[in-house]
Amino acid sequence: MCARLGDDRTKRRAYDAFERVCRIPTHLFQFVELCENLNMTAGAGSGWGRAHRRAISNWYLRFRDNPLQLAQYVTKYRKRNGMSHKDVLRLAHAKPDSPGVEVVIRYVTKGLPAAVSRYSDQADIPVEIVTTLSFLKAVEEVKRLGNNLDDVQRVCAAIREHSLVREHVPTQMLNSIDIWKALLINMPLNAMIRNLGKMSSMDMLGPDSVETDIVIEKLKNEAALKYARIHPFNLLLSMLVYKQGRGELGSLTWKTNDDITRALDKAFYRAIKYVEPTGKRSLVAIDVSASMLSPVIGCHVINAREAAAALCMAIVRREEQCEVVGFSDTLVHLDINPQMLLTDVVNVISDVPVGVTDCSAPILWAMRENKEFDVFIVYTASETAQGHVPAADALREYRRHSGIHNAKLIVCAFASNGFTIADPNDPGMLDMAGFDSNSPAIMNTFIAAT
Repeated sequence: MCARLGDDRTKRRAYDAFERVCRIPTHLFQFVELCENLNMTAGAGSGWGRAHRRAISNWYLRFRDNPLQLAQYVTKYRKRNGMSHKDVLRLAHAKPDSPGVEVVIRYVTKGLPAAVSRYSDQADIPVEIVTTLSFLKAVEEVKRLGNNLDDVQRVCAAIREHSLVREHVPTQMLNSIDIWKALLINMPLNAMIRNLGKMSSMDMLGPDSVETDIVIEKLKNEAALKYARIHPFNLLLSMLVYKQGRGELGSLTWKTNDDITRALDKAFYRAIKYVEPTGKRSLVAIDVSASMLSPVIGCHVINAREAAAALCMAIVRREEQCEVVGFSDTLVHLDINPQMLLTDVVNVISDVPVGVTDCSAPILWAMRENKEFDVFIVYTASETAQGHVPAADALREYRRHSGIHNAKLIVCAFASNGFTIADPNDPGMLDMAGFDSNSPAIMNTFIAAT
């Protein structure tokens, strides 16, 4: 919206931040699609002006010193959101300014033979060009192979030599245990966690297997955990899904490994310290009613009380200025500290007497006690009854009373398909119906925004 609808200064700032925000091709394709949609809505034509084309082109050109990384990106994320790299490069009029990027763009727009022919008559080819072309040749060779034993071994060799990932492997080959063993060695942490069920279903992660040791070592790796930016809530969901021995969707089942379950549980606690703190003064308000035992819409493997406890833990352990309360029609302070385990937090919440849910109670309490908060985070289930003062009105009154004019409100209704608590016309209020693995990032972005 800043890039398409802002004034000239805002647009420049948006495009200056483009490469930091759009880190991988998935983000790039999302950005392009959203810009196209905004232009259509505004009746503004294609919108591929000079600044837009330059920002998109620079996304590719920035790999001039690492063309292999660009080759990995364009082959792993070939298409997203109805567009391909070829489409984007054509619209951006990208002009390569380095040999490495030129080779990859030739591959994307004209195919491998055109990329190879660019250097076919040269005797002294730069090392980075040789490496990049070798990778692209391996990717194309794998695409042409069948499913016999010799072909499987060739794919395994290509995976080990060129660090190919699952997206490079033909679908018909993904039922081969040998291929999954080869993929696991260099598999990124996020991908590994997503595929634990698949690998377990193939009896690959037995109690004494080498592959189980690899999985556990990856989950212990602090640097990998930090780099992967996995929110602890997502690790908790992964652990619960893995532990139940079947997927949330589909018919896949597997035999669980207790060592892997324990490693996922420990990774959940480790990941908390890598949650980026917002630095805001926060009041976390948790609904203590019986409805919080309902499963969460969007991730049925966990109930609303457990989800609230896990999210609360991440905030308490990372934010220096945070208070936690439990509420129904009344409100009590919850003695939750950073040293507690998840089961301890759940027990503290469970011990509070229940009543009718009033989502305005935490805000009214803060006003009575002259508490200063930048954000109110309300975790509730489906019963989001308004009290005698609607929560949106309570927040507006709190802003006037406290002088914190940009105080925010987030209401997470874990078990609701739809509700209205926040004022949709107020940019400082957010309703969330249901909850899934994307939700923590949405909340953090909303809180951190000025």
